Amino acid sequence: MDQEVFNMSVRRFLKSVGVQSQREIEQAVTRAVDEGRLAPNASVPATMTLTLEGLGTFTVNGNIELG
Repeated sequence: MDQEVFNMSVRRFLKSVGVQSQREIEQAVTRAVDEGRLAPNASVPATMTLTLEGLGTFTVNGNIELG
């Protein structure tokens, strides 16, 4: 395995995930606040699940603070 190629590939994947995830979170939270389903100063529990086909599933939990 070429460690440099592997690391760069992982970084590209994570960058893509980060950008797309942030966009989805921002849109969902903005919509919920606008519709009155979420207080503008709320905390939203979040879970991210990563599946590596044939290797396993990994979950990260956290909170997103709105204000």
